[in-house]
Amino acid sequence: MVRKLFAASLVAVLGGFAVAAEIKSGPQAGEKLAGPFHPLNVNGESAGKKACLYCKNGDNPVAMVFARTADCPATAKLISKLEEATAANSKCEMGAYVVFLSDDDKMADKLKDLSDKLKLKNVVLAVDNPAGPKGYNVAKDADLTVVLYTERTSKVNMAFEKGKITDKDIEAIVKAVSKITPSK
Repeated sequence: MVRKLFAASLVAVLGGFAVAAEIKSGPQAGEKLAGPFHPLNVNGESAGKKACLYCKNGDNPVAMVFARTADCPATAKLISKLEEATAANSKCEMGAYVVFLSDDDKMADKLKDLSDKLKLKNVVLAVDNPAGPKGYNVAKDADLTVVLYTERTSKVNMAFEKGKITDKDIEAIVKAVSKITPSK
């Protein structure tokens, strides 16, 4: 009993120094993706239609992001960096898509504006239900879930609470793209 109280007191005193538990969201590294799902594509070749981005990309290397906030500057920066990474890896047919999980009726319009602002040619923006696609296990408290996969198997998974992604995290995500693309 005394040990438990001491441990609780120590945690309370050192709380500012404790490492927060990571959010577990989406397919973890080494896991197969759950399969096809059909979000509303806002830009790209299937703009305005519900189309399967998982199917379109097949076994190619892919950056898949589930996002909850469309008007976050860090999300826009991540999308821009993924646009660059996808263009740089076009020879291996790398794909990238960001699926916004929302029931906001205006989300598609917001994403169309974002796509135009960022001049997206490679990254597809899409909208799906707030829970995310069945079997993808997107955590409710994850504002961004980034999954880098190839051959339909997750190689890298990073999840962030709202407002927690940093420029350093975005750099780490872009650097991790090398884990799904062939070496040059």
